[in-house]
Amino acid sequence: MTIYRCRVLDTPDDPFAGGTLRADDDAGLLVQGGVIAERGAFADVAARHPGESVTDLRAGVLLPGLIDTHVHYPQVRAIGGLGMPLLDWLDQCALPEEQRLAEPEYARAVAREFLTGLTSAGTTTALVFGSHYPDAVDALFTEADRVGTRVTAGLVVSDHNLPEPLLSTPERSYREGRALAERWHGHGRLRYAVTPRFSYSTTSDMLASCADLLSDVPGLWFTSHVNENPAEIAAVADLFPGAANYTDTYAKHGLIHRRSVLAHNAHPRDEELHLLGEVGASIAHCPTSNSALASGSFPLRRHLDHGVRVALGTDVGAGSGFSLFKEGLQAYFMQQLLKEDGVPLTPAHLLHLATRAGATALGLDDVGDLSAGRRFDAILVQPSAAQPLDVCLRHAASAENALAKIFSIGTPADVARVWIDGDIVVA
Repeated sequence: MTIYRCRVLDTPDDPFAGGTLRADDDAGLLVQGGVIAERGAFADVAARHPGESVTDLRAGVLLPGLIDTHVHYPQVRAIGGLGMPLLDWLDQCALPEEQRLAEPEYARAVAREFLTGLTSAGTTTALVFGSHYPDAVDALFTEADRVGTRVTAGLVVSDHNLPEPLLSTPERSYREGRALAERWHGHGRLRYAVTPRFSYSTTSDMLASCADLLSDVPGLWFTSHVNENPAEIAAVADLFPGAANYTDTYAKHGLIHRRSVLAHNAHPRDEELHLLGEVGASIAHCPTSNSALASGSFPLRRHLDHGVRVALGTDVGAGSGFSLFKEGLQAYFMQQLLKEDGVPLTPAHLLHLATRAGATALGLDDVGDLSAGRRFDAILVQPSAAQPLDVCLRHAASAENALAKIFSIGTPADVARVWIDGDIVVA
């Protein structure tokens, strides 16, 4: 057992439902077997366990491990393609790069870069958009298993409207997806997600095969894109004339439920939000991507009004990197610019969106905050001496103000240590 003496911030109670930031300046976290066995004032915890070793982390700020609910593994090297809307960006930046993962050694190198990017940014759990190639998905799971990251991912499937090397058939996609799911779902900290790229690139037959895989292998997750860009939405409406809306293209196949996480949803209709809230599905809000591609400003208030779960995603590569601090800050900016239609976000809201909200969206009850009984997934924010964040933290007026400074100017370089299940991560 180890007692971590720390300044700790987390949000076990949802700030969107009246919860507040929980802040302890001198806490003791007793960790045993990767689980927080006890939490309290350091003096009290140390007195109850006088023989245990103490690790003093008070030079930094301890936060829960960050949780990314939408991030594309094959797009690490495509980050920074600015100046294009979604469909042009896909054609010119993302899809040519994704085709390169057909080469297994290339895919293994990208998988290593991807896991390093995630964990270096303090992300300990992620819902990952995989690759169109089974060997590349296998490489992702293999590397995630080695590093120890909690990853839910799957084979990306499409059968039209993409370059031919990225296309499959419903039958082949089912066969390849099932083999991957049977190998990796429930292995260690890994889970499988059925992943049609988006309705624009999948026929009804392909979506039906996705539903078959979800039905045939218990406990799988579902993820895709929805309502990201007006041109995409119009194209989907033409391709699915019998669907009431974009979300309905998935719902007609039984793909919208509690284990569904859809990315973006920048342009939803009220009836879509009603369905998502009713079944308990979640939305991954990707603010830097929405801004970079000029996709639109996320209507957070409308999502909350309909009871829709929302968490954060970096997207990558349309997003601008792996940092959920940056995503939280951009989410704040976007809601400020929406004025009365936006939601005024506090630092507690941002931390919740980057941690506990992601755990809730992914059905993970044992991570997301640093309460007794949770797994010890945590990050230590400890900037180098005299760097701007170090100066700001030393002069923070309160815990809430310190957290605001972390989201305002924190970067992956300020993440000094990362733990998953009590083990320090080395990517």
